[in-house]
Amino acid sequence: MNPQALHTLQSHLLTALESAPGETRRLFHGRGRCWPGLEQITVDWLQGVVLVSLFKEPDPAQLDDLFAMLRALAASPAWQHSGAHTLAVQHRYLPDSLTQWLQGEPIDEWTLTEGGLRYRIDLGKKQNNGLFLDMRYGRDWVRAHAQGKRVLNLFAYTCGFSVAAIAGGARHVVNLDMSRAALSRGRDNHRLNGHDLGQVSFLGHDLFKSWGKVINSGPYDLVIIDPPTFQKGSFLLTKDYQRVLRRLPELLTATGTVLACSNDPATGPDFLIEGVTREAPGLIFEQRLANPPEFPDADPACGLKALVFKRDNSANG
Repeated sequence: MNPQALHTLQSHLLTALESAPGETRRLFHGRGRCWPGLEQITVDWLQGVVLVSLFKEPDPAQLDDLFAMLRALAASPAWQHSGAHTLAVQHRYLPDSLTQWLQGEPIDEWTLTEGGLRYRIDLGKKQNNGLFLDMRYGRDWVRAHAQGKRVLNLFAYTCGFSVAAIAGGARHVVNLDMSRAALSRGRDNHRLNGHDLGQVSFLGHDLFKSWGKVINSGPYDLVIIDPPTFQKGSFLLTKDYQRVLRRLPELLTATGTVLACSNDPATGPDFLIEGVTREAPGLIFEQRLANPPEFPDADPACGLKALVFKRDNSANG
């Protein structure tokens, strides 16, 4: 994070704040490796809150320079014009993801808007705040394809896909995640949007110990798979994703669709395409969803992968 890189970041943020988005968006995505020296920093616009995330510890002098730049940003006309009131820096490289508040009072919970839908997030308490902004187009796709469908949302986290599906007219959504706290926040998100919770189920279980419950609640017209790359003791993407994929034939209806996702920069889209071909040969790859433009990546294969697969019914046609 040399002076030239900091100047680049400052210019980028000043321009972004001059025309601050009406909804939540990433303002700067250094992790896409498009700006040398800024690969370990991101900046998010959380509708009045500007959240700077550091993924690697800078040396003390660099951190001081970054803080000086950010405080100058918070005193700029662009900041005033944007309506921003709070500036936070989250040290994601620390075990507790310490958050420092450079402007405004600390905020524990905050409500965001995306696509007209509302989501409640945590600030300053957890590594992830509750809504992955790079999956915006994925949620949009689910909303556009959910009408009348029975949906299974695996690794549901705070149920962003479920909120989008119900908003899109889904008949029922089954959310599964081993974190009951995350599912509780998912209930909050549905309530925020005035949804009928009778159309939503929440299963707080380890997927690999609960296949019976999942299968008995099916079959499903749409299955969403968005696992963590690694979750200690429960999921390793390169080993466990195939265990999910091989169950797809018994989960899907005859015309079922799958949205399979991976955010592991070490694996490209072929990891999912080859995995589905091998483990669920009755499915065919249809498309990879585009990523939002605010998430540029020097190598598109390293960015978020959200791939659509459908039942191959050509033999029955």
